[in-house]
Formats: sequence, structure tokens, C-alpha cells
Amino acid sequence: MQKTIQLSLLSVALLSQLNAAEISLAPLEITSTAIKTDELKSTDAVEIYTAKDIEKAHVQNIYEFLNKETSVITAPGYGNPFTQKLDMRGYGITDGYQNIVITINGRKINNIDMVPQLLGAISPSSIKRIEIIKSSGIVANGDGANAGVINIITKNTNDKEITLYGGAYNTFDGSFYIGQSNDKLSLSASGEAQRNGGTRQVNLNNDKDSSQLATGTFNLAYTPTDALELRLGAAFSKTDVFYAGALTESEYKNNPTQATTIGYESHQKLNSDSVSAGITYDINEALSFNIDANHEKKKLQYIPYSPANYIYDSAKANLDYENNNLSITLGADLFNGERDGYGSITSKDNLAGYLIGRFRYGNNSIKAGYRYETISYKYAATGVQSLKDSHQLNGVELGYNYTLDKRHSLFANYSHSYQSPDIDRFFARTYPPPTYTPVVIFNGFINPMTADNYTLGYNSLEANNKLKISLYYISLKDEIYLHLPDYKNTNLDRSHKYGVDLYDKFIVNNQFNVTLNYNYVQAIIDKEKEGTDDYAGNKLPGVSDHNVKATLNYLPNQYATLSLTQVWRSEAYAANDFNNNFAQKQDAYNSTDIAATYAKDNWEVFAKINNLFNQKNGLWIKDNAIYPINFTTTAIAGFTLKY
Repeated sequence: MQKTIQLSLLSVALLSQLNAAEISLAPLEITSTAIKTDELKSTDAVEIYTAKDIEKAHVQNIYEFLNKETSVITAPGYGNPFTQKLDMRGYGITDGYQNIVITINGRKINNIDMVPQLLGAISPSSIKRIEIIKSSGIVANGDGANAGVINIITKNTNDKEITLYGGAYNTFDGSFYIGQSNDKLSLSASGEAQRNGGTRQVNLNNDKDSSQLATGTFNLAYTPTDALELRLGAAFSKTDVFYAGALTESEYKNNPTQATTIGYESHQKLNSDSVSAGITYDINEALSFNIDANHEKKKLQYIPYSPANYIYDSAKANLDYENNNLSITLGADLFNGERDGYGSITSKDNLAGYLIGRFRYGNNSIKAGYRYETISYKYAATGVQSLKDSHQLNGVELGYNYTLDKRHSLFANYSHSYQSPDIDRFFARTYPPPTYTPVVIFNGFINPMTADNYTLGYNSLEANNKLKISLYYISLKDEIYLHLPDYKNTNLDRSHKYGVDLYDKFIVNNQFNVTLNYNYVQAIIDKEKEGTDDYAGNKLPGVSDHNVKATLNYLPNQYATLSLTQVWRSEAYAANDFNNNFAQKQDAYNSTDIAATYAKDNWEVFAKINNLFNQKNGLWIKDNAIYPINFTTTAIAGFTLKY
């Protein structure tokens, strides 16, 4: 694989000597933030990916797109492909997802417990844009926006399309999008059904880690007058997945498809149903009012155990003022979440108000914002006295952008962000004698985490080259983690992170273009003593120093595209290795993918091979506890029809 990386880099170097041709790149607008701007004038480090980018990638789910095309790292959570873990800016693959706020059309999909965001239920064909705002977004999005925010905006167009593909390991997927709009009414519907027969045994009966997914969405917008828009939406998702336990190192190296001998299989079902409503009223040319409300019910079950039922209610209202030089948003944010299951009823409620504005004069843009948020918890269980806790937290954003000319800019920003504990953090496991069977007990309330984020950046958006560089430093207090071996949730007293993000898209000529996403990060524990453990000076486990994603596209004619993608991450300490002394480390991650597409008129055919060289990849939790991920070559082929 090292030779493969060297060949890829050599190809990029040789192609860079060719002359660029007529294809050009332009700044993309950032549409999902409270203050709208474009990426050249933004005071934040941003990544923007359009529907065309997602279509060309031909991914099976959004996790795959994030992992191969963006600076975000994803990995199946202990083997579960539908609720994967995410990491950005060095928060670690274990808990990084809790430091990223993810929204779909403005609706926050983070959970109140340790279940990751359900991105597997979003059909790639329904997405219009993905906007990644790094180390910012706390004012408008609140609790958890430490590494940043991933905003997903779905389509609302007149497009009609259907995609079908099949592949290795009994893989099948069918998705559709239908949209219709006029001056008064806009309707859209989308859906997806996916099935995978599995690549690995989950037990000694030769059962496979099969998975099934079904999703659907419906959205309606009615504009009775030029000043008023009414919105309604509904969505559902159903997932059913088997996944296997961990392997020892020798089992993993010998045959990663085999069933575990040290763990157990899991069978998870997760169903979600949500409805939403919203209104936008333009008071005058400069002033508008928006309110959106959402209601979601979820049911999570690990067969054969009893399910947990969730109810989430949220609402967000904002008053926007916009003129040529000044933009101001005044907003209120409400969230009530409750989980009934596992022998208790536990709730987490958030209530916030925020103000954010941007002032532009000449080549200068200044952003400033403040958020005040209260978080309240309630815990009730049979035979146990009801318990309550609450926190009052403050979020701050300051940013500055200086546009050097029409193609180049400099920016700097600071944010003070926070993450309140999820409700699972209040519980711990003990192993009392004589049976030593694990028992879950109430651990006690713990402190929220706070972070001070500093970023400096440079944007260069030439006609043939889009280059973005940002340097960042993050100082953290009370970073939340699980202390082993006593399974106690607690806080790291002090820690810090720093790194460099680099993005470059270079159009060599009409036939060749290259995209590179490189991230360097260091995540250091400054102060923490728990029991007999002293972690001061250690690296945060599960964080790779280097993350490289490179894609070379070849367009032999106006209809065909051939793509070569290389993803590589350096080794790291295993997820539980806070002492940095385990015998086994997290191996480097390697995957080389190729894809071919032929698109003409209203149809397109495509084929793709993932992990071309059959590299073994795994997620190390501790010594001899490895979950294989993307460990074998897979392939898909299919077609898309558009009307």
C-alpha cells in the first residue's frame, strides 16, 4: 500500500505540471448558517459539497461520503453500519460524534444518550448540499458544537430520479426522488430501500452480519403570498442490523470474516418517525421571521431485550434582519428529550436564546454572537429517589475576514463552546462478587465540557484551483470520557488539541482534476488523575496524527468519468488506551477505490470497487479486542434515470 500511495502522489505531481484549461471554480454560498455568506468571505473554516459531488461519488450511505470525500472520519460503531461514529479536529473516534452537531434542514439529530446520529437513514439521492463548519456554530446550534457543525440540506426541486444498484455480498439498493414546484406550491418525496447480506459471520451458526434499511420523506411548502411560506414535513426510517463482536489480533490477522470467540453478536432494530412544521414571514424587505417545530418518536431495541422509547420535541424561532452591510439574527431554541427504558425514565431539556450578527465594510467582515443555554436533567427509577441537575452555559463566537481581492481572503475566529453530558454518562458498571455479573448503577451527575477554539485561515479560489488552509488550537476543560477499568464516566481536568486542515481542488485541464483533503492533529491530555492512573502528557486515544484523502478524476470525453480515491490514516492508540501503554495499537487505515461513470442525456450507469487491494482495516478497542471494518473488497454497479 505504501507503493500505491507513492504512485498516487507521483501522479498528482506529474499532472500538476500540465496547463489548466477552461473549466473554472467559483465560491459557493453557505446557506445553512444563521448569517448567510459565501466561502470566500466566511469567518469560519468551511467545506461545502453539492448534490453533484455526492452523485459522482456513488456512495452507499452518507458515512461513506464523509469518510472518503471530507475531513470527517467515520467508523462503524462496534460494527454497526447505520449508526457510525464520527471524528473531526481530534476529539477521537470513541466520543468525537458527541462533539459534532448534525442538522437536517435545521433539525438537530443528536441524541440525548450515547447512540450516534442516525445518518444511515438519509438517502444520498435526497441531499442537495452538505456544509461542514469547523470549530464554530455554537451560537446558532448550541450544545455539542465543539468540533463544529455538519448541516445537511435536502432537495426541493422539480427533479425526478430513480437509482438502482446491486453488488457483492447480496447488496441491493433502490432510491427515488420526486419533486414538483411552482410559484405557490412545492412538493417533494424521497425514499430508499437497502439490503446487504453481510461480509462477516456473527456466530458459530454461520449467520452473517446482514442489514436492512428503509427510509422515506415527504415535504410540502405553500406560498399563499409573496411574504408568507408555510412548511410541512414527515419522515420515517427503519433499520434492522446484525453485527458481530470483537476478534483477537491473531483471529483478525488470520481471517477477519470469522465469528468472535471473545464477544457476542448484536441484533439491533431502530425505528424513527418524525413530523415537522414551519413558517416564514417577510415583515418587510429587510426583516423576516421564521419558526420551525419538530416531533420525533424513536424505538431502539437490542433483541431479545426490552426496547427503549424516545420522544423528542424541538422548536426554533428567529428574527432576521438583513441589509447591504449588516445581518442580525435573534433566536430562541427549545429541545425536550425523554428516554423510557433500561429500568428508568431519564430526560434532558435544553432552552436557549442567542444573538448573532455580521457587519461588512469594504473588504472587511466581522461576525459576533452570543448564546445562553440552560440544560436540565431528571432521573427516575423504581425504588430510587428522583434526581435532578441543571447547568447554565454560555457560547461565544467572534470572527473576522479580510478579502484580499476577488479570489483570496484571510480569516480568524474564536469560539467558546460546550458539551453537556448525555444521560448515559450518569451510569457506571460494577462487577460485584460472588457472581461478578455486570450491574448498572447511577454514577452521579458530571460536569459539562467547555472549549476555547482559535482558528487562522487562508482561502484561495482561483479559476482552476480551490485552496483552503486553516490552523487551529483548542483548549479544553472537563473533556468527558469513560475511565476504565471501573467503568466510571468522568472528566479530563485539562486537555488541548492543535492541527492543520488543508483542502485543495486543482483542475489540471478538461480531462484531469485532483482533490486533496489532509488533516494533521495532536490531542494531548494536560492534567488528569483518576484512581491510580495519571494521564498527564499522554495522547488522547483513538486519534490519528495524519488523515489523507485524495481523488484523481479522469474525463476521457464529455460523458465518461474515471475516479481513483485513496484514503489513509496513520496509526493511533487503541480507543481505551488512556495510559498509552497497550501492547497493540490502532493500525493505519488504508483503502483504495476506483469508480467509472457514463452519463448521457437523462441516464447514467456506474460501477465502483471499494478497497481494491483487499486491505484489512479494524477498530482497536484494547489488546485483542478488534472490530473489523472495510476489511475486504466490495463492488457495486447500477444506473440512474432522471426526468
